[in-house]
Amino acid sequence: MLSEKFFEVLTHEGVVSIVTWNTEEAHVVNTWNSYLVVTPDQRILIPAYAMHRTEKNLTLHNKVKLTLGSREVLGYKDYQGTGFLVEGTGKFLASGPEFDMMKEKFSFLTRVLEITVAKAKQML
Repeated sequence: MLSEKFFEVLTHEGVVSIVTWNTEEAHVVNTWNSYLVVTPDQRILIPAYAMHRTEKNLTLHNKVKLTLGSREVLGYKDYQGTGFLVEGTGKFLASGPEFDMMKEKFSFLTRVLEITVAKAKQML
């Protein structure tokens, strides 16, 4: 599901926007491309320090969208820069082997946001 171009984007730094929502409005938090870890089964793990509203929203509605990109990766028709919209479901991990692995990489985290990807679309 996640393309080679998606993984190429992850090799370059850029902003990742994570969108969740509740009954009233959308909420957006940001992180960095370099913080995303993709598991062999293509779930995305993201270290979380704050993200309290994100976590609360996911308990109400587990859908999540994220966008990411890089100006360094060629997009469609050889235009400079590309980006992705990823849609899926999310939950927070506070223990377990994947939490421990992420804690070794990112000592600041208090939890891990796990995204199970349903769809990933190249946008640029």
